[in-house]
Amino acid sequence: MVMSPVPRLVVAAPASGSGKTTVATGLMAAFAARGLAVSPHKVGPDYIDPGYHALATGRVGRNLDAYLCGPELIAPLFLHGARGCDLAVVEGVMGLYDGAAGQGELASTAHVAKLLRAPVVLVVDASSQSRSVAALVHGFASWDPEVRVGGVILNKVGSDRHEALLREALDASGVPVLGVLRRAPQVDTPSRHLGLVPVAERGSAAVEAVAAMAAQVAQGCDLEALAALARGAGELPGAAWDPAGALAGPGSRPGTPDRPVVAVAGGRAFTFSYAEHAELLAAAGAEVVTFDPLRDEELPEGTAGLVVGGGFPEVYAAELSANEPLRKAVAGLALSGAPVAAECAGLLYLCRELDGRPMCGVLDAGARMGERLTLGYRDAVAVGDSVLAAAGTRTRGHEFHRTVVEPGAGTAPAWGLTTPVRRVEGFVQQGVHASYLHTHWAAAPGAARRFVERCRTS
Repeated sequence: MVMSPVPRLVVAAPASGSGKTTVATGLMAAFAARGLAVSPHKVGPDYIDPGYHALATGRVGRNLDAYLCGPELIAPLFLHGARGCDLAVVEGVMGLYDGAAGQGELASTAHVAKLLRAPVVLVVDASSQSRSVAALVHGFASWDPEVRVGGVILNKVGSDRHEALLREALDASGVPVLGVLRRAPQVDTPSRHLGLVPVAERGSAAVEAVAAMAAQVAQGCDLEALAALARGAGELPGAAWDPAGALAGPGSRPGTPDRPVVAVAGGRAFTFSYAEHAELLAAAGAEVVTFDPLRDEELPEGTAGLVVGGGFPEVYAAELSANEPLRKAVAGLALSGAPVAAECAGLLYLCRELDGRPMCGVLDAGARMGERLTLGYRDAVAVGDSVLAAAGTRTRGHEFHRTVVEPGAGTAPAWGLTTPVRRVEGFVQQGVHASYLHTHWAAAPGAARRFVERCRTS
């Protein structure tokens, strides 16, 4: 058994909107500015925050989702991302004890903190309270004795007098104040219908925002005390996750010389992807090449398979539609029977049209912006055989969109969903697997192996 001494801490909050992203990203950037190799992580399925984490640290931001991947993979995936790092910062999700609906603590920040044996720093929005902050912090610190709340960072503090009142109230709580942050609009990041605007869309503005977060945190927080808290996390038993090891077993082809090219959509319109997907494709024997559907008029040379993940094609519908040569290339690849895996934004891109603008026309379906946000974890089963799964394969996924595809499923659906209501969704036709469901392949590495195998034979 391998023991890891990676210093680590979890940044949590009583509720969403308290400032977790600002504090976590600022801490990552501030520690990195001190010359530390910082490993960035995010609890839950969110794709956007890890982009800011990557900008702050210069390393890939990685997700830790106990619902999508199972509790048993949290520590191995953490250790995989933290290889060679001096310190790891894990940003939580929602409130500290908020998990998957109806599943108790599963996938909550508290659950992940316990799985990582990591201390928690509680970020409290103190803008509308003084002495009551002590009751709030005491409640969160004592609710679960297995969760170690090692300190509090007070956010949106209005004045020196306000700070003094808060500190006085917290003196008897037993939870040290490790930082005090004033209201600072320059660290705010713009939002739209699915949350923050991704880093890839903001350019220099995102760089400036992260720099402002780092400066605010470095000035207002006790970095030495926070680093000491992280070092106190102690050992974490177990081995790091490894993509090649995850693929070992029946059906694996170690040492296979042919490396089919798998094109993966990127750029501003398709920013949602888990790093482990590309790592698994490469470990399965693919040559992974990223392309930008907004700029590139051709698929990468020799493309044998295509992966189009999530993002915001609705924001860039006009530009995507204007790139007719690439749309025709994608349609031609799909028509040839080559494997195509599309999730959420990828599903929209393969439709006939999106908000009235022509898309690739691979699927006989139309897509448009809707009024209602669809959000939540899903349990799913593969309805039939596809390039990603054999019929009957069970998986867990996550939906997060404000668009509507009509019809919602083809004659051969991709998935049968069992929660929160039973329904079928998505499309399987020839080599195409298109669905709204986001999945994490670390929990189902066979999907990458199956996809690459199909690339070799199609």
